[in-house]
Amino acid sequence: LKKCDKDNINNISFYVGPEGGLTEEEVDILVKKGNTPISLGPRVLRTETAAISFLSIIMYELGDIGG
Repeated sequence: LKKCDKDNINNISFYVGPEGGLTEEEVDILVKKGNTPISLGPRVLRTETAAISFLSIIMYELGDIGG
């Protein structure tokens, strides 16, 4: 996320994969549709936890909280 040009972000989509992660084919489909894949790190999170973690990270990185 730190590598993204934050000034040119118009939309943010959040996709939660299965516990084992998305397949390469699934990632390729998302990339072809204009998505930039990022990761929340090596930990496996439950869907509910992943959503809260993702939103917190996005808000911090975009300067909405504490940054």
